[in-house]
Amino acid sequence: MSSHPVKHAKAFSLFVFLLAVGIIPGNATPSRGGRGLFYVHSAAVLPKGYLEFHTGIRYFGKISNLGGSGRAYTLWDVQNDLSFNYGVSRHLELAFSPILYQDTNRPGGNFLKGGANFPDDIFLSAKIGSYASLESPLVFGGLVSLRFPTAKVHNVIYEPYSADRIELGITALATYYHNVAFPDMGWSANVNLGYLNHNDVGKSLSENGNAPTPQNMSSEIMAGWGFLYPVEPFAFSAEITARHYLTKPPVTAYSREYVSYLTLGVCYNLYRWLALEMAFDKSLFSGEDETDYRYIQPRDPGFPNYPSWRGILGVKLAILPFSLYKSGEADLKQKAKDRQAILEKMIENQTDMQSAEQELMRIQAERKNVEEELERLRKLLESEKTNETKPKTP
Repeated sequence: MSSHPVKHAKAFSLFVFLLAVGIIPGNATPSRGGRGLFYVHSAAVLPKGYLEFHTGIRYFGKISNLGGSGRAYTLWDVQNDLSFNYGVSRHLELAFSPILYQDTNRPGGNFLKGGANFPDDIFLSAKIGSYASLESPLVFGGLVSLRFPTAKVHNVIYEPYSADRIELGITALATYYHNVAFPDMGWSANVNLGYLNHNDVGKSLSENGNAPTPQNMSSEIMAGWGFLYPVEPFAFSAEITARHYLTKPPVTAYSREYVSYLTLGVCYNLYRWLALEMAFDKSLFSGEDETDYRYIQPRDPGFPNYPSWRGILGVKLAILPFSLYKSGEADLKQKAKDRQAILEKMIENQTDMQSAEQELMRIQAERKNVEEELERLRKLLESEKTNETKPKTP
């Protein structure tokens, strides 16, 4: 706040340092609901007792002419995910996030013919956050997530690498709020820096028995930076995300190169309990395709190894608390009622305090009277002792 310019200058300097760290090669995992942007997480957790539902679709498509045969076709890469996020306490949020549908671009056509995962994998995560010192614009947190391989097909082309094993991700979170008193009313910036372990040693990524398998656990650095600017009833966002392998999977993996994206998005808060989202991903950079297609299904040379763009649509619905569904007038009346109850409690506490103060004054007065009585008794005893020691006259 304005009364603490030095403190805030130091906090902002620390945040700038975190920004510099956050834009190194890496990529944040999708937030899949809860507080945050489309990919970059916020360090703040949902309030205690809040239950939120989120669903979204991410898509990419391109028309191509396979091998110059003159026969054009359209390839689609579509993913639909769900998420239930619950605020357990002031600093803890849990999430259950299944991927409901994922194109695999394998022979079979649509999911009814086996050409897609329906359902795909499940994510379970725990966010510990909303840690900040008094009046500080910086909030810190952390996220631990597990990916459970419930899909039929893994190592999917055009999607981040997965190997049909339980994966572990750990992410450090930091958020800077421009408006400390009312964080949701001012702009904010978020930084994520995480580590993802694929736990894939010895796992076959191809139906070809001669294909190489991972000899070491594949792992990635995943990082992102995001900026949010609210203009009621809208909120505009910009994100940079990237991912970089510390240990690459074998050449049979479709996605094994560095990649980074720019995401521009807008969120429309239709009601206090309902928001509509729309965003667009644009590839900033991806490394040369390092996949060896001798062991797996080859991709069309006319397609990039990562999508050059992606569209995103989403809906966010607050299920709990039910007070979010009240009208503005009813909400104001409830807040006034709550404030009146708090005021009455304060008056009651003040009355109790006044009674306690009066009782304390009475005790102090009684103690003073006792001390005076003891002093009188002492003087009387000294007087009597003095009289006893005086010589008697004959």
